[in-house]
Amino acid sequence: MTHPHDPLDGGATGPREGGATGPREGGATGPREGEATGPREGGATGPREGGATGRSLQVETHGLDVIADSERRGTPRSLFWPWFGANVSVLGLSYGAFAFGFGISFWQALVSGVLGIAVSFLLCGFVAVAGKRGSAPTMVLSRAAYGVRGNRLPSVISWMLTVGWETVLTALATLATATVFDSLGWGGGTETKAVALMVVAALTVVGGVMGFDLIMRLQTWITVITGALTIVYVVLVADHVHWSTVDAIPAGSAQEFIGALVFMMTGFGLGWVNAAADYSRYLPRDSSSRGVIGWTAFGASLAPLVLLVFGLLLAGSSAELSKAIAADPIGALATLLPTWFLVPFALVAVLGLVGGAVLDIYSSGLALLSAGLRVPRYLAAFFDGVLMIAGALYIVFFADTFLAQFMGFLTTLGVPIAAWAGVMLADLALRRRDYDDGDLFRPHGRYGDIPLRPLVLTLAATAVGWGLVTNGAARWLTWQGYLLEPFGLGGRTGAWAYANLGVLVALGLGFLGTLLSGRARVRSQEAREPSQALDDGVLNP
Repeated sequence: MTHPHDPLDGGATGPREGGATGPREGGATGPREGEATGPREGGATGPREGGATGRSLQVETHGLDVIADSERRGTPRSLFWPWFGANVSVLGLSYGAFAFGFGISFWQALVSGVLGIAVSFLLCGFVAVAGKRGSAPTMVLSRAAYGVRGNRLPSVISWMLTVGWETVLTALATLATATVFDSLGWGGGTETKAVALMVVAALTVVGGVMGFDLIMRLQTWITVITGALTIVYVVLVADHVHWSTVDAIPAGSAQEFIGALVFMMTGFGLGWVNAAADYSRYLPRDSSSRGVIGWTAFGASLAPLVLLVFGLLLAGSSAELSKAIAADPIGALATLLPTWFLVPFALVAVLGLVGGAVLDIYSSGLALLSAGLRVPRYLAAFFDGVLMIAGALYIVFFADTFLAQFMGFLTTLGVPIAAWAGVMLADLALRRRDYDDGDLFRPHGRYGDIPLRPLVLTLAATAVGWGLVTNGAARWLTWQGYLLEPFGLGGRTGAWAYANLGVLVALGLGFLGTLLSGRARVRSQEAREPSQALDDGVLNP
């Protein structure tokens, strides 16, 4: 079933059809042509203003299916809550120390952070438009560009990225809790870490399994609580800021500035772009496209921008604090606090990190279904939760340092995700009509089964990208950077070694390659008549 072209509110340019999806259950394919469906049993009904749905909480039954018109509701403004709640974590303060790790000044770090955060979350806003126009999860809408089964490659990459993020956030919440308990004299050893990990993991898994309805309510409360307590934190530690020390930090090179910029992009918006449509798919198709872009980008960027500025001031004022953040990003920030605020700080730290982890586990379950696993959505989320716990156990109890592994993870998966984002955004820009609901699930439909061009383009962009990034601090990634010397950039130890150009190059190659070569394919797809039945030759993912 196709839908009329939805111009970007009066003709402004922006993402056209084609991209993101949202939570759907296991293998359902959506309503048949002309069938008016109401809320499914146990299914979420979609976001109302502010995130509340006004219904009793039940396990969401939507998986990869297209949301029926009768179940779409809310306004773009409701997107503020999940995106703000997922990014208000005090981890944003730690990015100040991460930025200084590139050897740049305060002003260079500030500009790289502002640009990296704003631009990368703007990309999320573009992809979110596809969600409200296609009413399916991001990694289902991606089939329009990659084919029904060809899309399993980016789905697997998306799944790895979201599972990795939820693992990192769970581990950080555990380490922060242990540090706070140790500061209070309540014990911060193995037993404390084990209990904290169980509590944080339980909150995350329950949110992911229950689904959209609980997540929207949870993120509203997380936004209010963490926002207020974070302001108190800033007030309490403001006297640790010494501007003369911060201002005296010497400037770095252009290559070091670019490295910090790319790190900020991969640490913020590029870590969410593959899930950006999962939370806009419940909106009515006639919702304002500008509103979807604006509220997504604004909600996601607001807290990180504020936290980054203050984090830069804190880290720049103390080299010792900056070094401590590399080992325990959240716990190190607790050492600045008076004892009476340590418990509220633990609460704000855990809630903020859980807010991001819940969105990740929800989207990772959807990506796993899109990759071909045939189970209900809630079982996919539960499976990801088990992997998350195993990964968090390794980080908390066995990993030597956090920062080296974290940076290696971000840049390594950031390259293929950037390539996918380039392909996806260009595909959106080329489309003038909404997706055909049935053909998103039909290998012999207009989107094809395994088209080679987008897959080869993504693999080539990734290969070039990995050749232009380095991760010397993570021993298992020293093979990267193999193109730095052939391209005359000084090799793995030269000036460009840590600029991480590969992420930007992969994004650009994916976008330009699709824009130049995909126009005829998209026009051919849109020229076909709408499909009539969703159960005719449908692939059951």
